[in-house]
Amino acid sequence: MIRVGIIGVGTVGASVANILQKNKAIISARAGKEIVVVKGAVSNLEKDRNVDIPLTDNIDEILEDDSIDIIVELMGGIDLPYEIVKKALSRGKAVVTANKALLAYHRFDLQAIAKDIPIGYEASVAGGIPIINALKVGLSANQIVAIKGIMNGTCNYMLTRMMNEGVSYEAVLHEAQKLGYAEADPTFDVGGFDAAHKLLILASIAYGIDAKPEDILIEGIEEINQDDIDFAKEFGYSIKLLAIAKKLDDKIELRVHPVLIKQERMIAKIDGVMNGVSVIGDCVGETLYYGPGAGGDATASAVISDIVEIVRAGQSSPMLGFKKPFESEKLSLLPKEEIESEYYLRMLVDDAPGVLASIAKVLGENGISIETFLQRPSDNERKATLLCATHRCREKAILNAISEIEALSHIDTKIAMIRIEE
Repeated sequence: MIRVGIIGVGTVGASVANILQKNKAIISARAGKEIVVVKGAVSNLEKDRNVDIPLTDNIDEILEDDSIDIIVELMGGIDLPYEIVKKALSRGKAVVTANKALLAYHRFDLQAIAKDIPIGYEASVAGGIPIINALKVGLSANQIVAIKGIMNGTCNYMLTRMMNEGVSYEAVLHEAQKLGYAEADPTFDVGGFDAAHKLLILASIAYGIDAKPEDILIEGIEEINQDDIDFAKEFGYSIKLLAIAKKLDDKIELRVHPVLIKQERMIAKIDGVMNGVSVIGDCVGETLYYGPGAGGDATASAVISDIVEIVRAGQSSPMLGFKKPFESEKLSLLPKEEIESEYYLRMLVDDAPGVLASIAKVLGENGISIETFLQRPSDNERKATLLCATHRCREKAILNAISEIEALSHIDTKIAMIRIEE
């Protein structure tokens, strides 16, 4: 028998305990041993957890119980879970976690501490989609050329409603909060930080790169409005929040932000709260992984898959999927200002002669050529909304051009920018 302790018996933790009981026979057959949750740790013993397991509010009761083989950490947060996982590893216990924030900052530290002690974290990225195992095992023969993922269901739900039904950002955010897709403070989701944590985990497996959230480009969906939606529809684009990793020679490009992406692309068709991750390998080409990115049962399914792997093998594969460092490659992070893309700009300007010419002049002086220019009327008859798409250029150039255009006397507000992804 394998004995499991769960630290954090919330929605996911309760689902883990209940699924292990409900599907006990099939899980035991697949693992080769019976798996039993013997105790769960919670912060409030008075709250109904809808589980039939003993509960404690003392985490050490689980960590210091030598009969417990596997610790499942489902608390959330960074500092306290880090200390808990380190303590579990120091006592030789295998660990399974769904904590993306913990791994975004401490995955390499934990790998060094764990050595041959298994750490499973399939549930940390894209919920029930087995993308971690796909990168670590299924695609291990490949150089990973690129990863592009819709990895936040809240943002994808909101953008889908905005694109398909013309709902405003403010209205759909309120709707998402009422439905439980978004928190009362939605910043972590709509600001792109949740997706960024997940991207960093995948990039570590694909490229062995130890970047932190502060090192990469992260932008959210807060500034997207109906003009952007109309432009996207007119030119055959969808708007998605994408997490992007690309290998460019010895550099790795990592970024999370809204993109305009052609509607015929498979990843552009992923709507609602669903997640999807496209991985391009040099041998296999493009593979696409689709499914629920959150929810108690879906995430618990991924947690239990890690438990089963640990039970089967006695130890899991290396935490980040490689036995040795990527020494021959010596990959480093591409600076943010060196990123290249096509760009869409939205600006409110005076409706007067010479305005277009002055904007085009600034773009030209920065080496940026224009692909598309549209003018829309605004609520103020003396103002107009300009929508512009550029050809491919460097991030440094477009940011400099935006700064110079915003300084022109006939520009009324801050310029909005969305990158256009191939």
